[in-house]
Amino acid sequence: MRPASIPRLPVTARVFVQRFSSTPRGARLTRHLAVHRLDAWGVPYGSALSDTAALLVAELAANAVTHGRVSGRDIEVLLRLDAYTLRIDVSDSRGERRPEVTAAPEGEHGRGLLLVDALADRWGVFDRVPVGKTVRAELDLLPRDQRSRTADDFAWE
Repeated sequence: MRPASIPRLPVTARVFVQRFSSTPRGARLTRHLAVHRLDAWGVPYGSALSDTAALLVAELAANAVTHGRVSGRDIEVLLRLDAYTLRIDVSDSRGERRPEVTAAPEGEHGRGLLLVDALADRWGVFDRVPVGKTVRAELDLLPRDQRSRTADDFAWE
């Protein structure tokens, strides 16, 4: 008698981490390198996932260099792609300045996090050790009901 096979999760997770200058130019580079990396991982340029990720990376990086800038300190971008989720982390050195969704409909600024909230399946802010904060946005690649029933959700670890 053979034991019943247990569905296994793919164990491969692709990770890209890069530091960028805390400047508008650095924020632009984050978007370009993010879509380039996703394309190298099999997420084609111009696909819905690539375009959504580009918007999220651009907005989070722009917020980091605008509101989280500390002279002489970089921002850090982490992309993590596994079978179920694309995670985008953008870290800066200003832990005391937490982002909030508070845009006025007629205001000229403050709509970026409304975009993040609308596009990401989940997003949040975490303390960064030893200093600063990380703003994380996640995109689900598969609806939760199509995932393996034995899968643990490691998305927020």
